[in-house]
Amino acid sequence: MSDEDGGEAFPVSNGVHTVFGMSLRDYFAGQALVGLVSPPGTGDLVKIYAADAYALADAMLEERK
Repeated sequence: MSDEDGGEAFPVSNGVHTVFGMSLRDYFAGQALVGLVSPPGTGDLVKIYAADAYALADAMLEERK
């Protein structure tokens, strides 16, 4: 994980070990994807939705700067 992908979205620590989950970029993209795929879509649309979700996640990370 890096600052470029927003770092960890949900790190969990028990005081000894830290477990890192998905990146903040992955989380943003997943949340964007929920809205993008609300209308039914198949085939090439799925690839377009995935690309759009990460583009939105990247824009959100850029805006946070």
